[in-house]
Amino acid sequence: MTRTRILLGSGVAALALIATGCSGSDDAGGPVELTFWHGYTEADGDVLEGIVDDFNASQEDIAISTEVKTWASIDDSLLTALSAGEGPDIVAMPAERLPVYADKGAFQELDDFYASEESNTANLVEGAVSMVEVDGAKYGVPTGFVPLAVYYNTALFETAGVTEFPGNWDEWVATSQQLTVDENGDGTPEQYGAVLPDHATVANGLWPSLFYGNGGNIVEDGQAVIDSPENAETLEFWRDAIVDEQISPTGVDGIGADELFSAGKAAMTVGGPWMASIADENGIAYEIAPIPAGPAEQAASAIGVSMSVTADTDDDEQAAAEEFFSFFLNDENAAAWSLGSGWPPLRTDVPAEAVASNPVVVSLSEIASTGRPLLPGVVNSVDVLAAIDELTQRAVAGEDIDALLAEAEAEIQTALED
Repeated sequence: MTRTRILLGSGVAALALIATGCSGSDDAGGPVELTFWHGYTEADGDVLEGIVDDFNASQEDIAISTEVKTWASIDDSLLTALSAGEGPDIVAMPAERLPVYADKGAFQELDDFYASEESNTANLVEGAVSMVEVDGAKYGVPTGFVPLAVYYNTALFETAGVTEFPGNWDEWVATSQQLTVDENGDGTPEQYGAVLPDHATVANGLWPSLFYGNGGNIVEDGQAVIDSPENAETLEFWRDAIVDEQISPTGVDGIGADELFSAGKAAMTVGGPWMASIADENGIAYEIAPIPAGPAEQAASAIGVSMSVTADTDDDEQAAAEEFFSFFLNDENAAAWSLGSGWPPLRTDVPAEAVASNPVVVSLSEIASTGRPLLPGVVNSVDVLAAIDELTQRAVAGEDIDALLAEAEAEIQTALED
């Protein structure tokens, strides 16, 4: 048996595959040993470790050992580790990064796995699967897919006399105005109705969500389409709300938004399941609601995480990894993972009663249909998101929106063609 090793060529992104004489099992015919890198560090990490332990105990042919790293560390070190033959056999990462590595030849295709009845993939959420596809092939198995949602401080709502959550953009702004408090009248509110970061936003998904809500988009059929009347209208609407109506501070990034909400200085924030933990840790009573509907539709960018088999594996190791994926997605673990991670079930056939004990999962499951994959299959997603980041920050700062959109479209198209 042979193992493939990935080599980076002279500082360029291209990868070459060469054969070496390594094997994932020992010479005495022991179990296939797999290393699994992931970045789950909270309660979700404990649940994942439990699933891995259960898998190892369920049979004697495969042994998986995990290495917990930050998501940024995985992104920074994966290619180098694979080039040196020291990388993982399985790796989890934010799904928007998967196309980058699939394009470089770092991941094995999994189409045959998905075609197997034993894979437990038949009823996976469609949007989650689309995030692991590149050029029509599947390169990963989702471990999470959830739309961004609004987390709101129920105590602040009660104090302001707000009894209903807003259903559309106009109501969202009006409610935010009602919840904004400038006690000393100095023009700088002590409490904001909402915090809508204008750069480095949560999972880079806030502004795409707003674009979708007004019928806009970023990339369609491999072409940049961000320079549209719909997106210009969206930027103008929210710049007015943030700057003129002062419903949100300006110049705030995603981390700053979390801090304002956790300090009780913003009544609403947009985030993912981790916001529940942040609220609990800071004694914030909260509820979860979908991002209010825009003029065109109710939609939200979805956050995804996936796990892949690296190209530094032989046939036996890939088969072993796929056996673990099937175990991860079985009836019992699909429910257990959702309950422990706080994310909606990845399988559409998981009974509602199986996750009813976790109110966060229940709330997010109810709004799961609003989720849209962020840049599925786009290889240079980092450059695309960077262009969006610059666009939104400069737009909120008061620069010409039409000129900014034209500039962003050119940058995104260049990224798509690289």
